[in-house]
Amino acid sequence: MIQSMTGYGKSVVTFNEKKIHVEIKSLNSKSLDLSARMAPLYREKEMEIRQLVSKTLLRGKIDFSIWIEKDAGADAAPVNRALVENYYNQIKDIAAKTGIPEPQDWFATLLRMPDVLTKTEQEELSDEEWSAVRRGVGEALDALVAFRSQEGAALYRKFSEKADNIAALLASIEPYEKSRVEKIRARIVEGLKAIPEADYDKNRLEQELIYYIEKLDINEEKQRLANHIRYFRETLDDVPGQGKKLGFIAQEMGREINTTGSKSNQAEMQNIVVKMKDELEQIKEQVLNVL
Repeated sequence: MIQSMTGYGKSVVTFNEKKIHVEIKSLNSKSLDLSARMAPLYREKEMEIRQLVSKTLLRGKIDFSIWIEKDAGADAAPVNRALVENYYNQIKDIAAKTGIPEPQDWFATLLRMPDVLTKTEQEELSDEEWSAVRRGVGEALDALVAFRSQEGAALYRKFSEKADNIAALLASIEPYEKSRVEKIRARIVEGLKAIPEADYDKNRLEQELIYYIEKLDINEEKQRLANHIRYFRETLDDVPGQGKKLGFIAQEMGREINTTGSKSNQAEMQNIVVKMKDELEQIKEQVLNVL
């Protein structure tokens, strides 16, 4: 079953005090165009994340984001207690030896001292957290694929309807095609009769009529168009990732319809060809959104 290239997926996973948000948006594109924005902690895994996304989504303009939401107190810089006590003892000792008065507000003084509130530890990505991130990316990808499948089902119904309409219009040409031959023959014969002095070989006339009618014959075009319609339907039921193939088949259908129109020298047939072109144009517009 076909999928649309348009989609959206989001997931939120929890690890310790963190909420890890993953968001993926997808639009149509001729190839895979992946733009990724992620929290600094996860940048070392960017290539692996890109591989996960490209392996699943195949094609489209992809906007990938991953960010961290922490509890209010989780990101606060800790107070270095040992350093505060050290500063306190040093200041008291200096005050006692020099006679300088001790500070009136010890906390304000001590908290201004160097490195008391400095967060010196460097956060590293653990295997457990990376496992949680991978799960979040997988869940977001699954959500986006489900969205694409839902949109693809709507496209499938539309394409099936349009293919059925073209097939029905193609079948409706046949009565006019048969009557056209007799009309051409009668028009030529009447034209010759209108010229009393004209003398012609009836056998040669039949040969020329046959040659002329064969040039206007559209049986081959009808057969090829019917084959293309059948192949288009089969491709709709194929595995995802057939958008380009559907586009190529639609182009071939257009060639046969155009050739049929150029050979249709009857108003009723040309009207039918115009209707087929309209149905095909709607297919071509939407097939650009197919994965």
